[in-house]
Amino acid sequence: MKDIAQLDGIDRRILRALQQDASLSHAALGELVGASQASCWRRIRALEEAGVLKPPVRLVSPAHVGRGVSVMLQVRLKSHAPSEVEAFEAFLRGRPEIMECHSMSGDWDYLMRIVVADVSDYQRFLMEEMLRLPNVAASTSHFALSEVKYTTALPV
Repeated sequence: MKDIAQLDGIDRRILRALQQDASLSHAALGELVGASQASCWRRIRALEEAGVLKPPVRLVSPAHVGRGVSVMLQVRLKSHAPSEVEAFEAFLRGRPEIMECHSMSGDWDYLMRIVVADVSDYQRFLMEEMLRLPNVAASTSHFALSEVKYTTALPV
């Protein structure tokens, strides 16, 4: 992987620009960052090969596709045996409403961001899916009232 110290000013400007608009052409990107189209193409390829840049995606507005409710769910497991954790994490990876999941330190084992259509949709997921898993000891849910800040852009 490309070490952060190896990123020069142009690399950093490319990363900032692409995080704002991944659809920029190499020519437009070159003009924006002060490099040639060919140089931008080579740098992007190198950043991709180094694992710095992930594949480009288009972000979908949750509310516009009927997923306007965002819930933060914390879960505590009964057992941390490797087979139990693997089974739980396999379940998590297979659930499309779970947008993010982090294994955590502290009182709770996992923190997830879940998007659903409405409260009853979440209740169904929680009561009929999550809490029926044999290794789930406890959970707590926090409903987002509004989105104060959301970004996918990392400071580079």
